[in-house]
Amino acid sequence: MQNKRSLGNEKEELAVSYLKEQKAVILAQNFYFRGGEIDLIVKDGEYVCFIEVKYRKNTRFGAPEEAVTLSKQKKIIQGARYYLYKNKYPTDIPCRFDVISVYGEEITWIKDAFSL
Repeated sequence: MQNKRSLGNEKEELAVSYLKEQKAVILAQNFYFRGGEIDLIVKDGEYVCFIEVKYRKNTRFGAPEEAVTLSKQKKIIQGARYYLYKNKYPTDIPCRFDVISVYGEEITWIKDAFSL
């Protein structure tokens, strides 16, 4: 049986492949900051997207995207601000917060899943 970390890494790699097929450019993977981590940061057209990847084998504990709680959203937003500052992005760069939901082998990209 796989541990959670290796399973999570496997599903993140699945999400990376999917995003590349969708013509998104991967800017960062597993971006760590004080207080948390952002799974994926990608460029989708004009947007810098901060993406949380969530996987569920079944819906016993709800859909994958339901696991992105308000406190998790706040941490991702905090990390996004730090990422943009650290990488000297202009303050008016269009940003988006997305969720990649992996249910079994089905991948759904939920764009603009939450906002500031």
